[in-house]
Amino acid sequence: MEISCSDCVAQDTEVCSDCVVMFICNREPGDALIIDADEERAVRALARAGLVPELRHQTRTAPN
Repeated sequence: MEISCSDCVAQDTEVCSDCVVMFICNREPGDALIIDADEERAVRALARAGLVPELRHQTRTAPN
């Protein structure tokens, strides 16, 4: 999966500061963020239950 802020519809909006991508990007150098498959499934389950927000990234559609 590739997520780029430059192609997100929410770029430069108030939701940017609460985005998981910004959380990851703003980490200190050397701070690892490793999520295995079981943890990823757990995060998705928590999101479906409304306990954590869903991934907010939505790719812009290319202009016609």
